[in-house]
Amino acid sequence: MRLKVKPEKGFGKIEVEIDDDLWETIKRMGEKYGRSPEHILKIILEGKFREPCDEYESLKGKIQELEKEVWELEKKWAPLRYKAYGVGEDNKILAIELSGLMAENSQLKRFLRKKAKQDLELRKLVSYYIQ
Repeated sequence: MRLKVKPEKGFGKIEVEIDDDLWETIKRMGEKYGRSPEHILKIILEGKFREPCDEYESLKGKIQELEKEVWELEKKWAPLRYKAYGVGEDNKILAIELSGLMAENSQLKRFLRKKAKQDLELRKLVSYYIQ
């Protein structure tokens, strides 16, 4: 592949022949780091590389330790999450039953010609658990 490098100001330009394998590697690096291949080439040509810090291995070890801690916490959290789901589903079933009983109660009051009062707080609570 032929690469043309043009300056931002002025006239000169440089033409360079790049191997296709090298160009594919540059494209993969661009995809990996979320940059354009042109930006990667600019970094390569200017030599503005970031040197890895000396603490790389120690940081890698810390990351592995933290991952182990996360998995331990996940082991403890998963059963609690499952139980919470079960309790939520039980609440939903009870709210549906309570809604039916409330409707039946209001029907009986109408049948007996008694005054039926609306309990808005209870209805809000039932609608919350049904959702």
